[in-house]
Amino acid sequence: MTKHMPNNMIPVNPEGLRGIGWTEYDILLVTGDAYIDHSSFGIAIIARLLESLGLRVAILAQPWHQDAQAFKAMGRPKLFCGITSGNMDSIVANYSGNARVRDKDAYSPAGNPYFGQEKARGLRRRPDRAVIRYAQLAREAFGDLPIILGGIEASLRRFAHYDYQQERIRSSVLTDAKADLLVYGMGERAVTEIAQRLSQQKDLSNIAGTCEPLTDQEASRLISTGAASVLPSLAKIQQDPVRFLTAELLVDKHARSGDRTILLQRQQALWVKQNEPAAPLSPQELNAIYDLPFTGLPSLAARGTPAFSMIRNSVTIVRGCPGNCSFCAIARHQGPVVVSRSIDSVMRELKRLTRTPGFDGVISDLGGPTANLYAAQCKRSHVCSRKDCLYPRPCPNLSLNETAHLNLMREAAKLPGIRRVFVSSGLRMELLLKTPKLMEAILLHHTPGSLKIAPEHTEEEVLRLMHKPAAACLADFLKEAQAMARLQKRPIRFNPYFISSHPGCTLAHMHALAKRLKELRLTVRQFQDFTPTPGTLSTAMYVSERDMNTPQRSIYVAKRRSERMAQRSVLEGT
Repeated sequence: MTKHMPNNMIPVNPEGLRGIGWTEYDILLVTGDAYIDHSSFGIAIIARLLESLGLRVAILAQPWHQDAQAFKAMGRPKLFCGITSGNMDSIVANYSGNARVRDKDAYSPAGNPYFGQEKARGLRRRPDRAVIRYAQLAREAFGDLPIILGGIEASLRRFAHYDYQQERIRSSVLTDAKADLLVYGMGERAVTEIAQRLSQQKDLSNIAGTCEPLTDQEASRLISTGAASVLPSLAKIQQDPVRFLTAELLVDKHARSGDRTILLQRQQALWVKQNEPAAPLSPQELNAIYDLPFTGLPSLAARGTPAFSMIRNSVTIVRGCPGNCSFCAIARHQGPVVVSRSIDSVMRELKRLTRTPGFDGVISDLGGPTANLYAAQCKRSHVCSRKDCLYPRPCPNLSLNETAHLNLMREAAKLPGIRRVFVSSGLRMELLLKTPKLMEAILLHHTPGSLKIAPEHTEEEVLRLMHKPAAACLADFLKEAQAMARLQKRPIRFNPYFISSHPGCTLAHMHALAKRLKELRLTVRQFQDFTPTPGTLSTAMYVSERDMNTPQRSIYVAKRRSERMAQRSVLEGT
């Protein structure tokens, strides 16, 4: 049996290893986040999952990355070193959409992105392209130990990708980091298989949900047998940005369809081979993940981390999203298949939460990527290769379960020790219109101050490129919501979210947006300049300046700072 630390936390330093009597351990997990033992953090899920298999796991959080000493201090693990940048891509964490250095990091203690007094030297806790830097240090410390990349940064940078901080196409992080394997998507199945194979001294080839590097000879053999689809190479993409859109459209289609065909892409000296995707977890398997013994607390070094304050009283109820918004990477990473936890599973977590020190009786969020997809199912999921369930309107085969979602919230609200239950995650307006009882319950009883909605824009051409519903959806939703509020004599406020400078969006579109918001009597409280992050079709349109639906058609893209600031100023004036 694995011996735990006194407070049941995963060991995070040499003292922690010695304190529980370990003279050796199996797996080292390295993360760019402060370590918080909560199920909202991917590193905590993977650590607890591996621990449940009887493996000894240590976590190295936000290590000093100027040399390999922090890695060497933990000692060499027996099986592998797993590396993630954390819950965010490191470039997104370190830079704004306009490539300005961020002075806050919600995943670092006190929100301070720098090591102690090292701000003057610019030494950030999370290095740029963290998985590459951590892999280099792990190789220096551990020699030929298998190095496995995973998490959001590795997943979305697994092929040739655009780096907005450097303003260039970069090769796969797998080959840049010289790692042995990359886990893409939600990694529970792949990581379990990796650990089992290495425990049995087997090789790591052909594991579902992973990418592996290949030589020219190995790739040629696969291509000659017709067993793989070949994406445009890094060199061709760098020569012709339109090929980047071609590649991203192929990867997107492959990800949504669950296609088991191998994908290959030539990098600089090697190829990246993407094996078939791992199957989504079943609801029972997802329940089991959230039943793992998370303490729900930060490690000593992570106390005061803003992200913990934001999520400490939140509970994930659903995984995956079939909305496929062009600017969003959820379908590429979590997958388009909706998997929901059982009500009993959620109740068990809520009961544990009520026993957590400092719990104030308020559940800040019962949510997920799209909260009101809870318990939704596709009537044809086993044969549908499209998995694009919400555009241009909800698919008739998407079966919503309003009753299950209402029952979940009612049961949560009845638990002893819970005063209020809120839904703070994103909500799809077109789905709320189809579930009026759920919509009324959320509006009147489960909204923390104001209801977050994300119309993103109001103009049809921009919404089409965003892969969002038509503009009428927002007006219809506001009309219905306001009617419910009047009937119940309850005031309701909206917190709408918009994006400026999305590919295809002109200054004229922004002025039309501002005019429409005045007509709808909406005040803009949240907005963002479009950020060309890896792994989205919007980024491919940004790079190629082409329409994703008609790649031969050029579109306007606001790339110069003056153009982006002009669009931003329109929203600032609303």
